[in-house]
Amino acid sequence: MKALITAFVNGRIYVSFTPARSVEALLVASDRVLYAGSSKRARKIAEDLGGEVVDLNGKTVLPGFIDSHLHLEELGMALETLDLRGVRSIEELKERLGEYAKTSTTSWILGHGWDQELFEEKRWPTRWDIDGVVEDKPVMLSRVCLHAALLNTRAMELAGLIDADLPGVVRDEKGEATGVVKEEAFEIAREKFKKSLTGEDYEHFVRLGADYAASLGVTAVGTVSVEEKTLKALSNLEERGELKVRVFAYLDPGKREVSEGGMFGNLETLEALKRLGVKRGFGRGRLRIAGIKVLADGSLGARTAWLSEPYSDADTRGYPNVSKELLGRIVGEAHEAGLQMAVHGIGDATIDMILDAYSSLESPGRLRHRIEHASILRPDQVERMAGLGVVASVQPRFVITDWWVVKRVGERRAKWVYPFKSMLRAGIVLGFGTDSPIEPTNPWETVYAAVTRGKYEGVETYEHTKGECLSLEEALYAYTHGSAYVLGAEEDLGTLEEGKLADFVVVDRDPFETDERELKEIKVLATYVGGERV
Repeated sequence: MKALITAFVNGRIYVSFTPARSVEALLVASDRVLYAGSSKRARKIAEDLGGEVVDLNGKTVLPGFIDSHLHLEELGMALETLDLRGVRSIEELKERLGEYAKTSTTSWILGHGWDQELFEEKRWPTRWDIDGVVEDKPVMLSRVCLHAALLNTRAMELAGLIDADLPGVVRDEKGEATGVVKEEAFEIAREKFKKSLTGEDYEHFVRLGADYAASLGVTAVGTVSVEEKTLKALSNLEERGELKVRVFAYLDPGKREVSEGGMFGNLETLEALKRLGVKRGFGRGRLRIAGIKVLADGSLGARTAWLSEPYSDADTRGYPNVSKELLGRIVGEAHEAGLQMAVHGIGDATIDMILDAYSSLESPGRLRHRIEHASILRPDQVERMAGLGVVASVQPRFVITDWWVVKRVGERRAKWVYPFKSMLRAGIVLGFGTDSPIEPTNPWETVYAAVTRGKYEGVETYEHTKGECLSLEEALYAYTHGSAYVLGAEEDLGTLEEGKLADFVVVDRDPFETDERELKEIKVLATYVGGERV
């Protein structure tokens, strides 16, 4: 049991950023910062009150990282599935799948992380490539963006997708389904898999994801696209005191089905929240309901993000996953109910649609409605977002992962890719996230990407967007106070000022004394949530 009063002394403790302010010591009473200042005073107060003194031995302390956008249950699943990130050929994919299948005991075989852009064969994989590796079990291997997947024939049959007339079912020149499924077709396959999981399975995956995040210095998360089983798992874990991080849940508005209006057959969850009067911030302990998440388009990697002009390397503009009318209805009802909206928008045409929906609201900035990713953002959209008070959850690691993006959108539009500095200058509040398991959960990978933008990896985007690199101070601010603001929790989180919750991390070196090339090598030594080491 932790002491009621604990003094953390003899450290370099960054209380906040922009500007960066540091002190020697923190005094934590119960779960909040009582005092931030000198070691001598903090030690004396703790000793006078019979508290504990923890000597930091000169180590650096930062406010806990707040990941404003990830998928806790998907992260937990990914930690126990076949890792296909960095695979360089279809043959290598098959080899890894074959080895993994030998020891897999699950009813479905799952893998994640492949990217056809890396393949020697210069093509998308097909179900026929992997049918010979695994025939008796369904196989679902998601692309790195989580907007497309490769299924074997068994999985295609179980999901009813072999003959499905859906744009997300990719077909060859003969009209046969190749096993690659995108967007709504991928969602149908995932739903089929998820129905095979129990409530205990979900608790296991959510706990695993939260524990892993905590181990990397993440003290709070915005977990998105939360469905019924995941919310129940979160509630059960909170009730038993087993959530190591603070969780802000963004729920799916309703049952996921293919319908004329988009991917939502109904809005049962949103309707239930409205009836019950559940507003942003409802919850207890480390669990809060924050709002509603909508997936409005796809990804650049799968060419399903919706652009205002065609892709530069394909004769398509992508497409929206939800109609303008349905999105407007969801946004309007959520706003009226006091729930924050988080809408996935990667293509600029999608962002136009989202901003149209937000601009129809009275005082849209009051609930800090969000745009997730904001990948292709024109200058006029930056100004419009700022004027509306719309905030953004962005994933800087995408800049490095999407190393091919200049080929996708062309040099003219390349300067609109992830314009973080322009957004900050316009007054848009940014919260950082990883979209994990799509990107590494490690915050230092994200900080490194925000500061360098692929400079040392030879990523072409860097040459077109050098001016969008953030300073280290700006990046750390976005990952702490910025994310807290985006989650509507800046009164309690994001800094180590007196009165705030004592969520902080101890790291092995001072990032401000670290070469930018080595930022991603920084290690977290300890993570504290509410003054308790987790």
